[in-house]
Amino acid sequence: MAEIKTRCLIIGSGPAGYTAAIYASRANISPLVIEGLQPGGQLTITTEVENFPGQPNGITGPQLMEDIRTQALKFGADIRSGLVTEVDFSKRPFKAVTNNGLEILADTVIISTGASARYLGLPDEEKYSGLGVSACATCDGFFYRKKRVAVVGGGDTACEEALYLSNLASDVFLIVRKPHLRASKVMQERVLEKSNIKVLFNTNTTGLYGEEYLEGAHLVENVGTQNEQHYDLAIDGFFLAIGHNPNTEIFRQYIDCDAAGYIKVKGSSMQTNIPGVFAAGDVADPVFRQAIVAAGSGCKAALEAERFLNEEGL
Repeated sequence: MAEIKTRCLIIGSGPAGYTAAIYASRANISPLVIEGLQPGGQLTITTEVENFPGQPNGITGPQLMEDIRTQALKFGADIRSGLVTEVDFSKRPFKAVTNNGLEILADTVIISTGASARYLGLPDEEKYSGLGVSACATCDGFFYRKKRVAVVGGGDTACEEALYLSNLASDVFLIVRKPHLRASKVMQERVLEKSNIKVLFNTNTTGLYGEEYLEGAHLVENVGTQNEQHYDLAIDGFFLAIGHNPNTEIFRQYIDCDAAGYIKVKGSSMQTNIPGVFAAGDVADPVFRQAIVAAGSGCKAALEAERFLNEEGL
């Protein structure tokens, strides 16, 4: 196993990780970034980003992430593909092991592993994964041109996925278990105005079916009422958009997290319960989950890491 030493290890990418890399690089810390399973993070599955400052005409999520990554590389960040699978924060230097055989010793660590899509928990989801079930419309929508698809969820993410798919698929069904959408008013209006999106309120998915590939979903409407109705909806694609789980499993032995698994930081700081270990982005933010907030927290984490290194004489 190859060993590498760094003054600052950034685990994960996305707006938080890449921004931390920019600031740490400009401070001559020479950070090492291990990008994780989804380089660029959740923003790479976002279509148009209209609310990121400095982009008056909007920009796609993948392009925004590529631009920030390029900026980090420009200042000397060492950005590598791979997934951190094991950490030891019991003493310094901190240790991390990757899935491609790298053992990293780090004086400081910034955790920016983000959050992953949440699934319904149906056995059929795994059965049809890659065969009709997806959690990324931008990644897989192309395969469903002129086909029928469903999106599960009622928030902004679900509405955005439905809108994106509506430009590709013939019909989009938005499956919402509540009698209303939770999305922002602007997103609600866009969805309700789109002629090929049909919102199925008060509806739950009980299962999926199909011989080799997904062919449809088993649905129940108005569950637990006199009007309860079970029916099958023929679809070719089934997209999950019901929230996220923070990617903190490997850190929980050492790092304090809340009940949902989000990393706890101290006040307005990015400092975790372990001195020298910081958290940034969605992994520590169950509330805002915005790219600009994640980027700002990445900046803060890098500045705090720099201060820690100076104070410790590292």
